Amino acid sequence: MGSGEYTFAAEEDCGRADVYLCGKMTEMTRSALKKIFESGGVTVNGRPARASQQIRRGDEVKITVPHAEEYGVKAEDIPLDIVYQDADLAVINKPQGMTVHMGNGNTEGTLVNALLYNLDSLSGINGIIRPGIVHRIDKDTSGLLVVAKNDAAHLSLSKQIAEKSCRRTYIALLEGNLKQDCGTVATYIGRDPKDRLKMAVVPADKGRLAITDFTVMQRYIGYTLCRFDLKTGRTHQIRVHAKYLGHPVVGDPVYGIKRQKFALGGQLLHAARLEFTHPSTGERMSFEAPLPDYFSDVLKKLKKVQP
Repeated sequence: MGSGEYTFAAEEDCGRADVYLCGKMTEMTRSALKKIFESGGVTVNGRPARASQQIRRGDEVKITVPHAEEYGVKAEDIPLDIVYQDADLAVINKPQGMTVHMGNGNTEGTLVNALLYNLDSLSGINGIIRPGIVHRIDKDTSGLLVVAKNDAAHLSLSKQIAEKSCRRTYIALLEGNLKQDCGTVATYIGRDPKDRLKMAVVPADKGRLAITDFTVMQRYIGYTLCRFDLKTGRTHQIRVHAKYLGHPVVGDPVYGIKRQKFALGGQLLHAARLEFTHPSTGERMSFEAPLPDYFSDVLKKLKKVQP
C-alpha cells in the first residue's frame, strides 16, 4: 500500500486501533503506523483516534498515509566491505568508528551515506535518514549487519529480529577473569537515571527485558575472550551486561574502566556472525566476519591461561 487515504469498516469488535490497522496495512511497520497516529492521521468515525482506542463493530476507520519523502542524506563514495548482496538485501562488515545513520550531529561519513553510493536501492520504511537500516550496531563496534534493499525484505527481516529467529553473535574481550564458563544474563535495561546518555540495568518498570547468552572462548591472564549471543536487541545490551557481570568490554569508553592498557579506538566488540532466513527464497543464510586486525593484535599480546 502506497501513500493515500484508506477507509475500513469494522465488521466486529476488534480491540485496539493500532492492532486493527496492523492487520489491514500489512506492508507497514508498527513504527511507521505509530507516527501516523501521533500526527493525527488516523480517525474513527471522523474523529482523531488514539492507538489504544477500541474499535467497535460498525466503526469507520480512516488512515491517511503520507507521501514518501526523498532521501535527505547525500551519497558519499566511502568504501564498504560488502560480504553479500542480491536484489533484496546486502550484508555489510562495518568498520569500527563508522556511525550507522545520521543523528547527534552526524550528517556525513555514516554507513547510510556509503550505502546510498554503493547500493542500487534501499528500503524506505525507516524514513529519510535511515534508509535500508533494519538493525544497528554501535559506532565503535565492528562487524556484520544486514541492510534491506526494498520494503518487503525490510518487513521480513524486522519480523525475524522481533521473533528472535535472526541470530546475532558477538565476540568481546572482557576485563578480568570471568568465573563462569557460560551462562545467561537476563535483566531490564533502560536509561541510566544518573546519566541519560548511558544505559543501565534498571528495575522492571523502568526498562525493557534484555537477555544475553555468553560462553567463554579463551582465558588470558587478566582478560577473557567471550562469545555473546543476543536473545533481545536493546541499546548497548552486551556492553551493559558485560559491566553488570563485573567484567566490562576492553576499550569501552562509556562502560569500561578509565585506565586502558591498549591504545584503542573503541571497545573490542565485534559482530562476528549473522544468521537469518532470506525474505524471498526462504533459504537459511549465515555469514561470518573475522576479527579486525586491531582486535587480533591485542590478543597476540596476551598470555593464555592453560587449562
